[in-house]
Amino acid sequence: MMETSELTLYSIILFLLFENFVELWLTFRQIKVFKNSREVPARLKSVMSQETFEKARVYGLDKANFGVFKSILSDVIIPTVELYVGFVAILWYKSVKLTSQLGMNEKNEILVSIVFLLVTNCLGIVKSMPFKIYSVFVLEARHGFNKQTPGFFIKDQVKAFVVSNLISIPIVAAIVYIVKIGGPYFFLYLWAFVGVVSLVLITIYPVYIAPLFDKFRPLEEGHLRTSIEELAAKLKFPLGQLFVVEGSKRSAHSNAYFTGLFGVKRIVLFDTLLVNKGLKDDSTLSDDEKGKGCSDEEVLAVLAHELGHWKLNHVTKNIVIMQVQLFLIFVVFSFLFNLSPLYKAVGFHDGTMPILVGFLVIMQYVLAPYNFVISIAMTVLSRRFEYQADEFAQKLGYAEDLGNSLIKLHIDNLGFPVYDELYSAWNHSHPTLLQRLEKLTEEKKKEK
Repeated sequence: MMETSELTLYSIILFLLFENFVELWLTFRQIKVFKNSREVPARLKSVMSQETFEKARVYGLDKANFGVFKSILSDVIIPTVELYVGFVAILWYKSVKLTSQLGMNEKNEILVSIVFLLVTNCLGIVKSMPFKIYSVFVLEARHGFNKQTPGFFIKDQVKAFVVSNLISIPIVAAIVYIVKIGGPYFFLYLWAFVGVVSLVLITIYPVYIAPLFDKFRPLEEGHLRTSIEELAAKLKFPLGQLFVVEGSKRSAHSNAYFTGLFGVKRIVLFDTLLVNKGLKDDSTLSDDEKGKGCSDEEVLAVLAHELGHWKLNHVTKNIVIMQVQLFLIFVVFSFLFNLSPLYKAVGFHDGTMPILVGFLVIMQYVLAPYNFVISIAMTVLSRRFEYQADEFAQKLGYAEDLGNSLIKLHIDNLGFPVYDELYSAWNHSHPTLLQRLEKLTEEKKKEK
């Protein structure tokens, strides 16, 4: 008769295969769309050339094919093999040995957990780096989006590794410590701790961490800055700073966003959004960059949409949902982390039950069906929020400019406008371009 640990292992592997099968099936549906869609949709014929449509189609097809290869290898084959051979347990025992070799107490679970985290993160880089290199220097470069030099890329990866570990090491140490001393209700203390840390990180990230990776500069005085300040004042948005981020050193993709939870906030515009607004020396523009970017009114429309998220409390609602999610996860963790079959399922057979491993197994595998459902629900909610933010901008009088900006951003980023409905519903947190334009048109008709 099959042991509980074996049943647990096979259940984990089966759901892993099922989840990835669903994602691959949806991707193949979209690949079929890429291959069969050859004409610009009627709604876009006046603004999107056949040449641009074809470029977007090929770009999308290349990304989808690469995604299939990456998913099969890194999401199916490697995780399945690692689960079957008990790779997590092997890494833990290696970490115990390494802790001892470094002259530290190998019986101290906090120290071993930190070493395990570092070893795991290093292996993660080894596994992910070939995909990153291909994505940046082959796929993105082939379609004119990559702006990174090898030196910039390496420096970026090193900084990301150092910063992420400086943040995660004390958090992991604190989590293990809280579980050890927290008693039967440790999940309450754990929830409070992680909740506070997550809010702190959201607050300090734009001020102290983001500038480590990209250069930010104040938006120059002029009509655009004045218009943004007037819009913020009209909506009572507590604008403190208005920045342009030099995203063009990394990529040709463009965007805009605001940051800050408490008190004054900052608005950030990508310089790629403004390449032809006199904010970048025309002589430095490549042929691909010329003609891109948005007008002042279109930039304001984009920001009106973003400020709509703030005015409608979408950020606050997402934070509340995140906190509820964390609480439920920690409650489940408190009930399950002492069950030995979970650890046996991933390769432990001597009664060893590391807290960090238990947390990872429960989060990644045991709660996988729950995460599967929640992911769908959050995608539905996100798309609803996007429609609401579009409507908010429309009521401010930016309907036409918002539609134009959406089209321009889509064209500038070589976004393909035609999607399989199921694929888009699963993968896209935003409605498609055509869906948003159609909704804007519907709302405009209602106003008349």
